Amino acid sequence: MKKKETITIYDVAREANVSMATVSRVVNGNPNVKPATRKKVLEVIRNLGYRPNAVARGLASKKTTTVGVVIPDISNAFYAEVARGIEDIATMYNYNIILSNSDLRQERELRLIETLMEKQVDGLLFLGGTITPAHQEIFAASSVPVVLVATEDLEKKLPFVHIDQKEASKEAVMVLLAEGHKKVGYISNPNEDMVQGVPRLEGYKQALRETGMEYDDSIVRYGDNGYRSGYQAMQELLKAEPEMTAVACASDEMAVGALHALQDADKKVPEAFSVIGFHNIPLASQVRPLLSTVSYPMYDVGAVSMRLLTKYMLHEEIEAEQVWLPFSLELRNSTNLKQWPE
Repeated sequence: MKKKETITIYDVAREANVSMATVSRVVNGNPNVKPATRKKVLEVIRNLGYRPNAVARGLASKKTTTVGVVIPDISNAFYAEVARGIEDIATMYNYNIILSNSDLRQERELRLIETLMEKQVDGLLFLGGTITPAHQEIFAASSVPVVLVATEDLEKKLPFVHIDQKEASKEAVMVLLAEGHKKVGYISNPNEDMVQGVPRLEGYKQALRETGMEYDDSIVRYGDNGYRSGYQAMQELLKAEPEMTAVACASDEMAVGALHALQDADKKVPEAFSVIGFHNIPLASQVRPLLSTVSYPMYDVGAVSMRLLTKYMLHEEIEAEQVWLPFSLELRNSTNLKQWPE
């Protein structure tokens, strides 16, 4: 099949009998064009099938109306919902998204950031793990604004949108303690995860302190946020402490794994054992019993992050560079307590 010749702005101008500057004004929505001329040019564009060259337009205006998004795993329900919030607001402000998966590997994250910068994106949204000195260096050298999403810069140098994870984790554990459990285990994010793992584990410890209970390292296990690690961790906890009657998990997928390990061990939930998760992904309301969990405002975090980035890109007033969004508890059937005071 013969390749179709590319239609240029010159072809449109010649066919419409106008200057190339007039065609450019029509394409870019400039109001300084007579209605009759605009109509004629648009008809020619439609008839010829002309598509403006986005790269050339970007070079001329120094804007590409694209935003780079570095995301750990789009197949993960948590990040998928965050990305949906980003996409909706980007569409509202006429920005296109370039989405890149990093698999939470630092080397790949840094390479993707550099690649997106080379593609002349107007801004960057970064979803990932710990912000290292290498991240700080590449962000500091960026000529475009960067906003962190569902993560944070521990040095508070970069704008971010997140929740208070320590407080959220503490409240989740408080639910189990309020039920009267004396041995509450914990399945944590990876130990080296400074952004999620450390504050959520600290929230667990703080809940114990505030209720006069001692922290016991023997009933804490570390998973990779996935189902299998939650299942295995729960099996280990049952062997380590047979008297344990409740567990808090740092992700819903690990919590569902723990739930199934308990069921396989003939432990009735919530009659004999309570389980609470973190995030409130769709899976939490699809298992039986329905999973109690921390409700993380995934969509809102994505949407607010994109809106904050548009403010930087459009040079609008910034009320706050670090934004903390509220979380809530979604208490279902994996805990006995069904209501928690706001």
